[in-house]
Amino acid sequence: MIAPAWMHQQITAAQYGSWSEEQCAGIEIVDGMVVVSPSASRRHNRLVRLITNALDTAGGPGWKADSDFDLRLQDVPLTNRRPDVVVYRADTLDIMPARPEHVLLVAEVVSPGSESTDRFVKAGEYARADITYYWRVEQPAGGVPLVYAHILDPAAGTYRDAGVWAGVVEAVAPFQVTIDLTRL
Repeated sequence: MIAPAWMHQQITAAQYGSWSEEQCAGIEIVDGMVVVSPSASRRHNRLVRLITNALDTAGGPGWKADSDFDLRLQDVPLTNRRPDVVVYRADTLDIMPARPEHVLLVAEVVSPGSESTDRFVKAGEYARADITYYWRVEQPAGGVPLVYAHILDPAAGTYRDAGVWAGVVEAVAPFQVTIDLTRL
């Protein structure tokens, strides 16, 4: 199978903006290059839904939580990520792609094949974009999910540890929220 030519060339924001929603689904753009993301497992999707729903409720009228949409980290070279969960200002609901200044928290559920990217690469990108909170959800084989919370240290431009939860999240920031991830 031969990949289409556009998968071997840097994509600009203007080119990406002309693509249909179907063309943009399931991909990220990193330094202008298309990165295809495989379909997630049902376990992954359920974790994303539990976290998204809980954060959406906890955020009240000022904040929304959703999944699977573009977060434009930079225009040149184009970098769009599709975090598993994004908490963003409610008044930016119709602004697409979302921008880091609209976002309070991103969460990534680590999957086989994305371990290094979710643990290191994306965390660095989100920190450089000044996104205050980053949650990484690990899925140990046969165990309960672990949520590693991180908060931005603006002076250092990196995240520092803000807590770890096994199975049940009992967060006080950015919102008071309890999420029982054992209910898969």
